[in-house]
Amino acid sequence: MAIHYNDFYIGGEWVAPKTEHRIQVHAAGAEELVGSVPEAHPADVDAAVAAARAAFDDPAGWRHWTPKARAEALGRFAAALQDHGPEIARRVSLQNGMPISLSGVLESSAPPLLLRYYAALAAGAESDDHRAGMLGGQAIVVAEPVGVVAAVVPWNVPQGVTFMKIAPALAAGCSVVLKPSPETVLDAFHMAEAAVAASLPAGLINVVPGGPETGRHLVGHPGVDKVSFTGSTAVGRTVAETCGRLLRPVSVELGGKSAAVVLEDADLTGMMDRFFQATLVNNGQICWLGTRILAPRARYADVVDAVTEMARTLVVGDPLEPATQLGPLVSARQRDRVESYIAKGISDGARLTTGGGRPSWADRGWYVDATVFADVDNKSAIAQEEIFGPVLSIIPYADEDEAVAIANDSDYGLGGSVWTSDAERGLALARRVRTGSIGVNGYANDPVAPLGGRKASGLGYELGPEGLAAYQVLKSIYVDQPA
Repeated sequence: MAIHYNDFYIGGEWVAPKTEHRIQVHAAGAEELVGSVPEAHPADVDAAVAAARAAFDDPAGWRHWTPKARAEALGRFAAALQDHGPEIARRVSLQNGMPISLSGVLESSAPPLLLRYYAALAAGAESDDHRAGMLGGQAIVVAEPVGVVAAVVPWNVPQGVTFMKIAPALAAGCSVVLKPSPETVLDAFHMAEAAVAASLPAGLINVVPGGPETGRHLVGHPGVDKVSFTGSTAVGRTVAETCGRLLRPVSVELGGKSAAVVLEDADLTGMMDRFFQATLVNNGQICWLGTRILAPRARYADVVDAVTEMARTLVVGDPLEPATQLGPLVSARQRDRVESYIAKGISDGARLTTGGGRPSWADRGWYVDATVFADVDNKSAIAQEEIFGPVLSIIPYADEDEAVAIANDSDYGLGGSVWTSDAERGLALARRVRTGSIGVNGYANDPVAPLGGRKASGLGYELGPEGLAAYQVLKSIYVDQPA
């Protein structure tokens, strides 16, 4: 049965939209209509920002609650999200093709985890930092909430990314206007229903989905104090330019083309599940994935064979089936983009070892087979540009110095991994790669550590204590000692 919403969640209530425009949602695996929601007009964004501003400016409101009181409310929200989690995961998989085994973790379990982590972090932090002055008095440094946050999130991991923003923002005392991507809106509205169930204060979270026009209006809105954006590098540059002109704090987590460096001593046999998670998980639709695989020339054929076999044997199918490892892409447009890169790789002379087309059984759904290219030149398009699909490029290197040079020869710097039987050797090489995050014999975004990009991969940090600090501003109070 299709899921339809007729109102926005604004100011703690379900509010009628200003226009009749709607977002139609189609299932990635079957291409059928599965739901719809209203599309936000600039006037709807204005109403959402006004509600968030009223919640933030309330002299007895959320920002003035004690961290402990906020933590208790966020605990209720986390519990409500747990109750709603299975349906949120189902809706995400239905919309964007994420295998349900993965959405049960990233979209169902992660949001409550992040809420509890940031609630505890904020509750345990010192409220003021008293510093002895050098001029006879003292300085008191106070961390205050930045204000109304515009959170613009993508379709690939919609709830996981949403709570990388919402959880620290709320814990810091901010209010939020959330703009979900048009491809994944049904999960965002179910999240709003969890907020209602948790009795969160009115205006704390406001949900206004829409496309580029909605995003531009929200990012440049005079009532917004900070923007947090996750998405493509091209759009991220525009968001950053707007915020720079307005002198508005901004965090942008953007694209990637990360390297998975396989060292000569690596035995991938027992690590293929982790290797898959670091390179092809979520149908290749995650920005930090290691889609450039760097293999030593001395073992190049072995690595190519191992990666090819891994990709060839993945279970491709319905994203709602528990056994599925690789589901469909999010849309026909995204499938066309990925297929154009596959054609480009072939025309540029790379050797296709598996995949390259659509599953023979897939007469419906936006499926692409897991695809592996060998003998790839690191200067080629498939090695330098973000494809955002299940396509891997295997690039040879002579020694560790060349491996590091190739890994760093990219416009991006977001993720990466090193594969070796010697953890210390892997750590030493990981330190040499210019990237915001990197794993040794695996990759995972642990909530305790910051995630951020270098170069074209973004500005600012999410996760860890640094993720909380991103939603705070500092005030210094100078106190003279009495004469």
